[in-house]
Amino acid sequence: MGVSGLTLQFEIISLAALCLILLLDLLYVVRRPHEPSMKEAGLFVAFYVMLAVIFGGILWWQAGPQLGQEFYAGWITEYSLSIDNLFVFIIIMTRFSVPRKYQQEVLMFGIIIALILRAVFILLGATLIEHLSWIFYIFGAFLLWTAWHQLRDDDEDEESESGLVKRLTSKLPIANDYDGNKLRTKVDGKKMFTPMVMVFTTIGMTDLLFAVDSIPAIFGLTQSAFIVFTANIFALMGLRQLYFLLGGLMNRLVFLKHALSFILAFIGVKLIFHALHENELPFLNGGQPIEWVPDISTSLSLIVIASTIVVATVMSLWTPLGRRAAARAEAEAAAKDEK
Repeated sequence: MGVSGLTLQFEIISLAALCLILLLDLLYVVRRPHEPSMKEAGLFVAFYVMLAVIFGGILWWQAGPQLGQEFYAGWITEYSLSIDNLFVFIIIMTRFSVPRKYQQEVLMFGIIIALILRAVFILLGATLIEHLSWIFYIFGAFLLWTAWHQLRDDDEDEESESGLVKRLTSKLPIANDYDGNKLRTKVDGKKMFTPMVMVFTTIGMTDLLFAVDSIPAIFGLTQSAFIVFTANIFALMGLRQLYFLLGGLMNRLVFLKHALSFILAFIGVKLIFHALHENELPFLNGGQPIEWVPDISTSLSLIVIASTIVVATVMSLWTPLGRRAAARAEAEAAAKDEK
């Protein structure tokens, strides 16, 4: 048996099917590079969301409501964090002036790298949890720090990240212009790298940072590596199409950052409460569990996470405060572009 209530065969077939879908999506992009229409992007996003909902329902039916709720809570959290990742991808595409025709391939590369990095962190996280129960204290504190950091202005971080990419690629001969989707080109008979190398390097570093943030968050909702991995796969599915579907709407979701900060802080508190409830540290309560500390249920977590995303979206799109904040954000973005 794998996860309680699920056979190992079910887990293997599920992961194989999801990886096959991602592979087919990759082949579709490589063989037909283009900017998808709103209709195409919308159909793909709807398909992947429906697939996740159905998969969660199957888990609920096969293994009970606990695993079903854990999957839905994890998927919504990871999907929200992936949308935040999408904001950064938009900044990267704009900064390096990636042609729209090839942005699908760049996005697909970012998604695959994100999946690989998250798989590594999932295995590492599962191993740590199995052998070190006190790791939940560290995960909780890290998420609280991340939540606070999320609210800060990220301009300095973006500049430092850009500077790091330049240092990493400073020894490489980089051409001024793109050559389709190629990484290498010839300029005056000399072999050089295209700016696509810098784009991929920046996206890879961004994926690493987001993997470090997202994995502790979902382990605060479930300790099943299978649920963690499938929730991450479904969160990354359709992200490429979502990029083109949302377009300018991304600038309107001004309160998403605040919502994610609240969600990360909530999960951080949940992790610390869980660690205290299962305490084994000898200098805390004599190494005994602190039973009066509440253990936040998965049902409550799912309600809080979903409600937070809904409230942030409504406030961003349909309130005067959201519209004013969006107007300021668009004006600031326009001012940066002029510089």
